[in-house]
Amino acid sequence: MKVVIDTNVFVSSFFGGNPRKVIDFWKKGKVILCLSKDILEEYVDVLQRIGLKEENEIEELLSLFAKGFNILFTTKTPKIKVVKDDPEDDKFIECAVALKAEIIITGDKALGIIGEYMEIKILTPQQFLKTYKPHRNNDAIR
Repeated sequence: MKVVIDTNVFVSSFFGGNPRKVIDFWKKGKVILCLSKDILEEYVDVLQRIGLKEENEIEELLSLFAKGFNILFTTKTPKIKVVKDDPEDDKFIECAVALKAEIIITGDKALGIIGEYMEIKILTPQQFLKTYKPHRNNDAIR
């Protein structure tokens, strides 16, 4: 399953809770993380601004990004204008469309209110975890 993870979920994962469980799905290979240049730059920029640049976990994540661990990366995204209240969030929809992701996981109200775009579901971390539970036998997502 291909997913786009909004920056707020990615950053919140450092503090635990459902966002961390979402990132653990990716780290364990249960989902493929879809990224664009704009999204990756925002991840790194926000993590550095909030003072997490020296954390071991950031180094681990950057290493996973560099290795392409369960990642699809696009350099070309369509120009889509859907998120009226926060046009900066259009990059997540653009990436999802470009890489044919099934889900965007976000805690952002402006993005979340859209609900679905071109059959791409837009879910909160809690909604995602509730809907896509690992099977007991093989840990795959249904």
